[in-house]
Amino acid sequence: MKQIRLNFWTQLLVVYTRMMLGGGFVFASIIKIKGKRFTTVSHEDAPFGTAMHFFETMYQTGIYWQFLGWGQLIAGFLLMTQRYAKLGAVINFPIILNVFIITISMDFNYTPGITGMMLLANIGLLLWHWDELKILVNLPPTSTAKNQLVNEPIWEITGLILFSFTAIYRLLYDRYDPVFWFLVCLAIGLAALPIRQFSTKIPRQKII
Repeated sequence: MKQIRLNFWTQLLVVYTRMMLGGGFVFASIIKIKGKRFTTVSHEDAPFGTAMHFFETMYQTGIYWQFLGWGQLIAGFLLMTQRYAKLGAVINFPIILNVFIITISMDFNYTPGITGMMLLANIGLLLWHWDELKILVNLPPTSTAKNQLVNEPIWEITGLILFSFTAIYRLLYDRYDPVFWFLVCLAIGLAALPIRQFSTKIPRQKII
């Protein structure tokens, strides 16, 4: 397990999983916080028990709809900060579990596949932090190495940039292009890797 935690590619996978999972929740949260529907069309006449009827009912609650949005926003933000990703994974777990159960309870076409992968990703993050999280079940925590790739500042900066872009884009535009959003986020996320590689090769000056 220790070798896995210190592996470069495993740590990189954890970093980008936090960003993708957090970004997806931030993207979905803003529209709820704004008090608007997922779609521009009302589904008040949707058949009872359908997915659209379910979402319309939640939307009509008002405060609960916005409460869900704030929960997703906070969990997503914590994940994207990297620094507080452990707390974000804990908070996000019951949210994504609830979303997954909803999608398999109704006809959401292929959505359960997406939410199922998000749930597995969250479980993976919890397992990654298990050495520290096991204190929650009265087991002694195990200290982990601090000088790991996942703890480097470049990922915190990248996460905050991604969060800011996603939040501003969703705040400004009710009609959105998910492909455009994804491609911009992908470019920002991938740009961080060569920047990180370049910065680590720059020799540090000795302090006299």
